[in-house]
Amino acid sequence: MSAPEYWAIVPAAGSGQRFGSEVAKQFQPLGDHLVAQHSLSRLLNVSCIKKIIVPCDSYSVYWPQIPAASDSRVELVGGGSERVHSVLQGLQAIADQAANDDWVLVHDMARPCITSGDINKLIAELVDHPVGGILATSVSDTLKRVAVDNIIQSTADRSLYRAAQTPQMFRYGLLVKALETMLEEGQTPTDEASAIEYLGEQAKIIEGRRDNIKITHREDLTIAAAIMNQQETEQCV
Repeated sequence: MSAPEYWAIVPAAGSGQRFGSEVAKQFQPLGDHLVAQHSLSRLLNVSCIKKIIVPCDSYSVYWPQIPAASDSRVELVGGGSERVHSVLQGLQAIADQAANDDWVLVHDMARPCITSGDINKLIAELVDHPVGGILATSVSDTLKRVAVDNIIQSTADRSLYRAAQTPQMFRYGLLVKALETMLEEGQTPTDEASAIEYLGEQAKIIEGRRDNIKITHREDLTIAAAIMNQQETEQCV
């Protein structure tokens, strides 16, 4: 039996409504490149990833400005109306190549600060796992449960919680089944792990770096730029 192969799906069909701009966040400038260039180039640095599928608006005028999009390992395909639909589009794009036991890493295009070290750590710690898992960090802030009128109801035990990141890595066949099952039953997963949980499967948590932030608001670009400068300093030490 051949060893499982590794595939990546990076949904990028978002319109940038929460970001508050006509230009989607994946096409915002970050240092010398656009956000998408940073995210894709960091995945390309992981040699075991066979192909990176990007569900998106492939006709966007911004893609020619992203050198990584022209790499032979990157393929742009049509995206969906929501993240789950885009991920399924990506899974369908490799349906005739991927085996059920292959690994699929789903990464947010808006997480340009992911390190090769964290991706390789995720892959190494899950290599023999039957299901898969995600990068996540412990929660440092105190968590409050609130009512609709913003009145505090209780304080959660933060030791029981983790903040989910990406990549999230699962077996190809299981991920397809999980996402399709939720949609067929009228449910929308918030991430890939929630779909896996919906099937009753148990995913593993792999501790990730705290600087793997997601760009959601405009000020996050400033934070991401500072993180990247620090990461470059670490590499030079």
